[in-house]
Amino acid sequence: MTEHDAHPTAEQEQAPTTVPTAASQQGPREPGEDSTTHPAVPESPQQEVRQEDGAQVSTDVTPPGIPDAAIPELVIISGMSGAGRSTAAKCLEDLGWFVVDNLPPALIPTMVELGARSQGNVARIAVVVDVRGRRFFDNLRESLADLEAKGVTRRIVFLESSDDALVRRFESVRRPHPLQGDGRIVDGIDAERELLRELRGDADLVIDTSSLNVHELRAKMDAQFAGDEEPELRATVMSFGFKYGLPVDADLVVDMRFLPNPHWVPELRPYTGLNEEVSAYVLNQPGAKEFLDRYAELLQLVAAGYRREGKRYVTIAVGCTGGKHRSVAMSEKLAARLAAEGVETVVVHRDMGRE
Repeated sequence: MTEHDAHPTAEQEQAPTTVPTAASQQGPREPGEDSTTHPAVPESPQQEVRQEDGAQVSTDVTPPGIPDAAIPELVIISGMSGAGRSTAAKCLEDLGWFVVDNLPPALIPTMVELGARSQGNVARIAVVVDVRGRRFFDNLRESLADLEAKGVTRRIVFLESSDDALVRRFESVRRPHPLQGDGRIVDGIDAERELLRELRGDADLVIDTSSLNVHELRAKMDAQFAGDEEPELRATVMSFGFKYGLPVDADLVVDMRFLPNPHWVPELRPYTGLNEEVSAYVLNQPGAKEFLDRYAELLQLVAAGYRREGKRYVTIAVGCTGGKHRSVAMSEKLAARLAAEGVETVVVHRDMGRE
């Protein structure tokens, strides 16, 4: 056994240690002190302390955690419950923003830091917050101060609405206000309005939704955040059978029952409109191709109007008697036309297979 084996701590006691000594904990050292023995400790996260010619020199540095060149744009969406926060957030999501709903305010700086380190993949962040307690509001205020100290540009969007409008909305969905407790809806509204008073005063944009519908609110958000970008339109082309009822979410409905029904052709009856023979039979009927050409042109006109009005999604319902042959074949052709025009399109055959 060697001497080191017998005394394993001897070498450790001789080696420099990184554990703070009593001398290093006595406070600031006088200029000229040996920095090798007692490394200089930054006075705050905002300063860097180094030794130059025997003296300590402090310089301001960028706060840790957020690279300068990659700081994402930040929007905080808040406001009264029932005033349209979710709609505003969905609008920004459709515009390409990274949206986080109900993020605790204390985590907002961390979210911004993660976005900054995403190498440009998260350039715009929207955070939806609601204030349901005093401590929650204090955390938000601290986070905003932290972001300002780090040079992060942020905007606050506040959704406002009248008491009457908010009461009607809560009553229509038969849900209590988050803050009403054992009281009335108006009691919760009053409590929330008081909690949000300071935040509303700090808001960069206040939108009163008392008399706005969903589309009008989206238009206001587009006007503020879309810039020169033309909103993207996404289409769902849905085949259906009239005997099963109209699709409740259809924006446009067309009827293919003016074409002969392949159901009465014995060799085609077992198949659907996805079959090439059934599709050819439908498209070769008088008026079928003319309808497809003209309706596709009409949809181009409608799509341009939807984009101007900020509408992002459209559902086109194509019906026949059972939703098996004619509507399926025409939906497939119509979706192909829309896709060729650059419209992101999904095809859904609601009633195919129900017979």
